[in-house]
Amino acid sequence: HRGQLRKSGQPYITHPLAVAQILAELGMDTTTLAAALLHDTVEDTSYTLPALRDEFGAEVALLVDGVTKFDKGFFGADAEAETIRKMLVKAGQDVRVLVIKLADRLHNMRTLDARSPASRARIAKATQDVLVPLCERLGIQALKRELEDTVLRALDPDGFAEIQRYVSARPAWAYHLNSVISHVKPALSRAKINAVVEPRPRHFYSIWKDSAAAGHPVPRELPRIVIIVDGPQTDCYAALGTVHGTWRPVPGRFKDFIASPKNNLYRSLHTTVLGPDNQPLEVLIRTEPMHQAAEYGIVANFRFPAYTARLSKETRRDQLAWLDRVLDWEVVADDAARFLDALRCDLTEGQILVFTGDGRRIQLPTGSTPVDLAYTLDVQAGHGCVGARLGGRLVPLSSVLHDGDVVEIITTDPSNSGPSRDWLDFVKTPHARLQISQWFNAGEPATIAHKVRIARGAIGSALRQRGRGLSGDDLLTTLAAQGGYPDLEALLVAVAEHRLSADELVERMIAAVDNARH
Repeated sequence: HRGQLRKSGQPYITHPLAVAQILAELGMDTTTLAAALLHDTVEDTSYTLPALRDEFGAEVALLVDGVTKFDKGFFGADAEAETIRKMLVKAGQDVRVLVIKLADRLHNMRTLDARSPASRARIAKATQDVLVPLCERLGIQALKRELEDTVLRALDPDGFAEIQRYVSARPAWAYHLNSVISHVKPALSRAKINAVVEPRPRHFYSIWKDSAAAGHPVPRELPRIVIIVDGPQTDCYAALGTVHGTWRPVPGRFKDFIASPKNNLYRSLHTTVLGPDNQPLEVLIRTEPMHQAAEYGIVANFRFPAYTARLSKETRRDQLAWLDRVLDWEVVADDAARFLDALRCDLTEGQILVFTGDGRRIQLPTGSTPVDLAYTLDVQAGHGCVGARLGGRLVPLSSVLHDGDVVEIITTDPSNSGPSRDWLDFVKTPHARLQISQWFNAGEPATIAHKVRIARGAIGSALRQRGRGLSGDDLLTTLAAQGGYPDLEALLVAVAEHRLSADELVERMIAAVDNARH
């Protein structure tokens, strides 16, 4: 980057240094920090990816490639969508790709004033639509709060300034919270519950959003505290009993995210009580490990390895179940623009938790139907869905599901039935919509590029089922030559056309990697 300058006039190297600093503060590993320092070299200099791979290794090269944007001169209007698509595919191999991208965008948002008003609005809107929801899915609240605040400052500077004035002029709020804490700490001690009690102020965007949603003409914020319990999770419920014994709970304002974690594995008890002077007070209750996970999400795996080492492999995989779902329907999206629209839809929806007849817990977007659930369970279950029971009662397939519903999907052989075009009028999930569309478009010839995407998706799915990943195409290229294929593309087309099994190919890949280690 020698000689390069940013829009602000600063030396360009200040940007990769700042991105690496953000990631170091999050507690990321040295491989991630190296990739952060190098993340713009392939995109903005003459340095090539093969040279980077030779000098720094395949792992760093994968991370840098994952955040390298496609050239607008080559991809035109599809460049942004193709870049996001590639980023998520690479993240399926190594989730640190997304963490680097979020840190990169955070520093760009911090320095947005150097850009034109139109550029500021465009970048802030893209951040709001895609990157903030991705940050939420990864559970990295430490980044999400500042990202949202910088988006608000860019898109609504007057609203941001109003919230800023409100926050700077609320000394009575701090006095009130000190009074709250002085009441609750002795009560917890009497109940023999060891805990730290702290104020938990909302960030600017959260205050702005809640005030606007409730129709308040001026900013408004409920005082909030967090109780961090030093003990087993059962002490969280004991602390809840103490809080409810001290102040009257507000009906309908209790949520148990310990028994039913959010889709990013956020765990905590939420309640609202009428505190001192009969003023509403929000209370969050969690253990220290839950607090770490709430702040850092997927990054906790790197920042607190001793804690995450205690998590089961299934629990750690659940942290990225949403990404697996995106990658599963990515392969049937015909073009990048369609994929990006589907991704935005998936990310912006709220989430509900439903249960299958055999007790499985499934996260779905708000407004989902039994057909959405069927396709989430299995593509063949979706194609063969002929009915549904909700709480043991037959319901129309267009019925909207709600949080906590128990749903049984009734299926038959898809070759005897198959989906209905009418389902496209009510399904909510991009996965269901894309699979239904593909069923009816199956007679149309697929392009080579589409077959390559289908094959990569099938290989990626087979690898994820085995808990493995792929750092590049070198191994696939070698196996293509060994199998007598003229190039990698020919191998992938063979997989898409079912002339070569993705499972068989993946087993060969795993065997080759394992043999090379011995």
